[in-house]
Amino acid sequence: MEKKDYLHLFETELFESCIPFWLKYGVDTVNGGIYTSLDREGNIYSTDKGVWMQGRAGYMFAKLSNVFGPNEEWLKVSKSCIDFINAHCIDTDGRMYFTVTGDGKPLRKRRYMFSETFYIIACAEYYKATGDKECLANARKYYDFCLGMYRDPSTDPYKITPKQIPGTRDTKALNVPMILLNVTSVLRDCDKERTSYYNEVAKELVKEIKSFNVAGTGFMLESVGLNGEYYKETASARVINPGHSIELAWFLMDEAKYSDDQELFDFARYVFDTAYNFGWDTEYGGILYFKDLEGYPVEAYEHDMKLWWPHNEAVIASLKLYKQTGNEKYFDIFERVADYAFKHFSDFKYGEWYGYLRRDGRPTKPACKGHTYKGPFHVLRMLVTGIEILKTL
Repeated sequence: MEKKDYLHLFETELFESCIPFWLKYGVDTVNGGIYTSLDREGNIYSTDKGVWMQGRAGYMFAKLSNVFGPNEEWLKVSKSCIDFINAHCIDTDGRMYFTVTGDGKPLRKRRYMFSETFYIIACAEYYKATGDKECLANARKYYDFCLGMYRDPSTDPYKITPKQIPGTRDTKALNVPMILLNVTSVLRDCDKERTSYYNEVAKELVKEIKSFNVAGTGFMLESVGLNGEYYKETASARVINPGHSIELAWFLMDEAKYSDDQELFDFARYVFDTAYNFGWDTEYGGILYFKDLEGYPVEAYEHDMKLWWPHNEAVIASLKLYKQTGNEKYFDIFERVADYAFKHFSDFKYGEWYGYLRRDGRPTKPACKGHTYKGPFHVLRMLVTGIEILKTL
């Protein structure tokens, strides 16, 4: 297809399929916030709410308004999600719950801080759209709160037994500095008064992220020792999540573009190339979920499934690389991934995208459009970013 045809496809998918699906079936007009456990046709199959999905939805609907012009309905959904978190999802210690009931009663709390980080970007993006100073204050408050816990985990007020026995093989996870880098980028765009502060934090996070790189390669490990050790004798340490690395690559690309850092851009490009080539399924097409760096079996039973979000991230990253470099190789990758994803994941008949495919590209049965981990975020972010870039091409 021509670039203009892809632009039309993205716009149609966003405005006629995905946004209407969530507005019609997901919005909770009684309790506030959004339901995300929806089957193929939009029926709610679980009323429990993921807190980080409230933040993601709050961010995305404010982002839509910022990109495509003020929209009262989108901003109302965004504010409803933020208000739901403020009213129901914050424990007495300041940490947020992971899941709550439909009307906001706490169910589960997790060690990681993703409920908080997505709340931060929701508040920041809503502030950018409306000038709501309370949202900006809450974004700053929780950013500093999360950054403090990241730098010194002992400051986390939520004291629970760690999953691992300390002292034997202490490790750190890539997902924390990675998400904090993206949060920093969003905040820097929305909160101009603290630009220099965010710049310094971004440098710190990029340095930490590089410690997960396997020296001499473009591979990024999901976990390493506290000093960057690669425990290659253990299965969990060898896990590569190609989609995660691809998402990280465009986070790093954005930082490299902002800071005019060619060396960082080249590193991000290397990470993308490595992850895409490693993860693409040459037999059936699509991007595999997990692979073992050394070629051994992967413990996770879903390792060879195809999930929606790695393909969303690959579309974004390949388009960004094409725009930045002009190298046709990256537009070819964009076409390959987009064509596969729209053919297999998109369900224009009922709206939105399937979440899970088997390796051969067939949706799992019964098919779902959302759950605790899938909501109005990755697909919408891909479509918005794709539209922005395709318009410039």
